[in-house]
Amino acid sequence: MKRTEPEESHARIPSGYLEGLYATALPAKRSGHLYGAFPYPTKISPEAIALFIAAHTRPGDTVFDGFAGSGTTGLATLLCEDPPAVLRAEAQRLGLDVEWGARNAVLYELGALGAFIGQTLTNPPDPKTFRKAAEDILRAAETEDGWMYGAKEPGGRNGTIRHVIWSDVLQCPACRREATLWDSCVFFDPAHIASHFTCPSCANEAPLDDVERLTHKTRDYLNGNKRKLRARRIARIYGLTGKKGWSREGNRHDLSLLKRIEAEPIPDSVPRVAIPWGDLYRRGYHLGITHLHHFYTRRNLIVFGRLWERTAGYKSALRDALRFWLLSYNASHATIMTRVVAKSGQRDLALTSAQPGVLYVSGLPVEKNLISGLRRKLSTIASAFAVTRGRKGRVEVRQASSCRTHLPDHSIDYIFTDPPFGGNIPYAEVSFINEAWLGRYTDRAEEIIVSNAQEKTISEYRRLLTTALSEARRILRPGGKATLVFHSASAGVWNALQAAYTDAGFGVECAGVLDKTQGSFKQVTTNGAVRGDPVLLLGKKKAQQSKPIACVWTVAERLWQEAALTLDPDEQTAQRLYSRLVSHFLTRHQLVPLDADSFYRWHEERYNAEVREGAGR
Repeated sequence: MKRTEPEESHARIPSGYLEGLYATALPAKRSGHLYGAFPYPTKISPEAIALFIAAHTRPGDTVFDGFAGSGTTGLATLLCEDPPAVLRAEAQRLGLDVEWGARNAVLYELGALGAFIGQTLTNPPDPKTFRKAAEDILRAAETEDGWMYGAKEPGGRNGTIRHVIWSDVLQCPACRREATLWDSCVFFDPAHIASHFTCPSCANEAPLDDVERLTHKTRDYLNGNKRKLRARRIARIYGLTGKKGWSREGNRHDLSLLKRIEAEPIPDSVPRVAIPWGDLYRRGYHLGITHLHHFYTRRNLIVFGRLWERTAGYKSALRDALRFWLLSYNASHATIMTRVVAKSGQRDLALTSAQPGVLYVSGLPVEKNLISGLRRKLSTIASAFAVTRGRKGRVEVRQASSCRTHLPDHSIDYIFTDPPFGGNIPYAEVSFINEAWLGRYTDRAEEIIVSNAQEKTISEYRRLLTTALSEARRILRPGGKATLVFHSASAGVWNALQAAYTDAGFGVECAGVLDKTQGSFKQVTTNGAVRGDPVLLLGKKKAQQSKPIACVWTVAERLWQEAALTLDPDEQTAQRLYSRLVSHFLTRHQLVPLDADSFYRWHEERYNAEVREGAGR
């Protein structure tokens, strides 16, 4: 018997009401306390999501996100109660006559780390109580473990390590002498990391990829296994004496300190777990990294383990908030995935965090002072807790698959979601380092992903996504809408998405672009990456007859001409135009005909042709 849906409980929002929201590229800035509280791949600023929620709902409504990630949809829901002035101004600029007030949210997130982040941020402890507990932990760490970051400045006075740059050791192909990557490839004033090796001993030059990186064998200090790993040496130490910063090469005092640290026991809190490597494993820079502790220097492993143990004496909610604070710094800054980069015009290399969305270990890994780093991070997190503490809206977070929810039929008023982008990021693998400390892991069986390691093809990805979107349709009230943000450079992934929402009973009503003002790592570096994510407004409807398919290059040319008329440089970029091209075909219920890199080649040829035409006039 065919199930019929009950009458609509809400009046439909007039279509013209949302034109400002979807017609222009809505900025999604990557800044603010809520955004900066915890690093997580591909997340969207909650302020941008709040505009969609406020426009599609009324106070008292319930919002659902089945791919909640780190909980930004929940944060955005809370912001709707009493939005900051900048959010009110943006709604007014877009012509959104919204009714601000408390809403509720239900978040489903398969990932253990994402669910933990979302739960903690949307249901935080008292910020003052949290800050006092964190400061107590830092004082104890400074008193008991601060000696591990001791160092002498170049003049011989005692100072404190800010960070240590380590370097891979290479062997010159000509003279066969050893040289560090630092000595052979790093230059200053301006800072530059060369892709060519120059031997400090014989001045021989060679492409860096042709130079052997030396390894050595050792016995693992935790499990006793023999392991082969890259040889590394201290390249440079950056420190602080009083308020004066300094840097120097490593010396015998540093080696003596490392020898003393070797005698320190490894805390019991350190997870003794093997890494379930998958799509991110690279046999080059991951050589010898088989267990969690291999991502740390011994110094930082001990310090972090002792910090973790100091949280154990607090009650559950406060303990989780303190561990949230520690983990917010852990994988990105406490491991050897931290790195230095050369930025244009700077005299020295710039210190930065681990690359998000990957588990990359550079040839110049960095060891940071965890105590001072966590002290700096404390203010951001306390401020984020202050934003969400005491809100009337309720946010329920569940670590579970969105393929099956506990929610009744038609119980959700609006959906905002950001599904996994095919094989773009293997979230469970990326999150494993932090999940190991929590002792909670993601069940990868229902991870919706394209993965060679998990033997999940694009067909399996489509099947799982269809199941999740069908469940979303079941719980969505009649007349309710779903806003879906998506990012892919692959036509095949876009078409799998289209098939999934169509088979689930959704249809595209309109489309826009979310303009991420600072792209994620993969959006910046991946060949054919898309800057600016298409935003689809989905409604409950049967599959529609597709409109006649126009030649893709005819569509591309029309979009080029329309972008030129806007006089907006962002609209004329290849990345933005590809997003517009995707939206064109999806709103007409047609397959996306080509990948981003093919479109970008056309865009380059079209641009060059216009330059030549202009020069000939």
